[in-house]
Amino acid sequence: MIIEAKAVKLIQIYFFVEKSFEENLKYSCERFSNNDKPELTDIEIMTIYLFVIHEEQRLKIKQIHKFANDYLISWFPYLGSYQAFNNRLNRLSEAFKNLSIKLLNDFIPEDCILDQSLLDSMPIITCSGRRSPKVATEIVDKGICSSKGIYYHGLKLHALAFRRSGQLPFPEQLIVTPASVSDLYVFKEAWSNIYCRMFWGDKIYFNEEFFTQLEKEKDSIMLTPIKGIKGQTEVEKQRDKAYVDLFSKAVSKVRQPIEGFFNWIIEHTDIQRASKVRSTKGLFVHVFGKISAAFINLIF
Repeated sequence: MIIEAKAVKLIQIYFFVEKSFEENLKYSCERFSNNDKPELTDIEIMTIYLFVIHEEQRLKIKQIHKFANDYLISWFPYLGSYQAFNNRLNRLSEAFKNLSIKLLNDFIPEDCILDQSLLDSMPIITCSGRRSPKVATEIVDKGICSSKGIYYHGLKLHALAFRRSGQLPFPEQLIVTPASVSDLYVFKEAWSNIYCRMFWGDKIYFNEEFFTQLEKEKDSIMLTPIKGIKGQTEVEKQRDKAYVDLFSKAVSKVRQPIEGFFNWIIEHTDIQRASKVRSTKGLFVHVFGKISAAFINLIF
């Protein structure tokens, strides 16, 4: 059994997932077999997953199932075995993806600065760069995390987030790519058509020619710390040092909350570590299920 306050949250999450299923999630996991109405429903499975991660901080599938079996069995009497629960959960990867999109689209905070966006990415690691990947090889590859100074196999989570004064930014869009895909490439492909926006990024987005053209065509500006110019003399470096340092520090200060945003997700979901994942669908559940669990508190 669980205490009354947590029971209320469990019920709220259940009704939210049920409503989302009726609107569109059910089309992501339709069954066309004789077993199209199992005793433990997809709504119940998603509710268990989201509640246990969000409220109990049990972040592994085995821990989630054990907690449900120990404390939620009166709510979900048809829970079944861990293996069956895990298999059913993997079938819901697309539903979790659509749920995460719904949460981000429907609960945008009122204090978002809609004409300013922060940009960054973080690694989702399936194994170290020294090893050969054996899971989800069709979607993962080798990349480098410059902030950690490591090579890894896995995915990369890219965020375009609205700036908020004194608060963590709120993601407008989250995009998942193989680890080798650069942040600048994602920006060019996904976000370069946004008009009248001020973007704040790190040095990886520095491309003077591209963003000068973007400002002319879309009236959008990219601000990044200033990169050193190859071949610049020491005299030129010293002459511009004060301006470069002040400007770069100012930009870094504005975009620092996006790093805090990723740290917040990692702290609440451990999304960065995916070494226990054993399938492509399982990896998608790990990513989008954890994102949904992180933002499910927006419904309260």
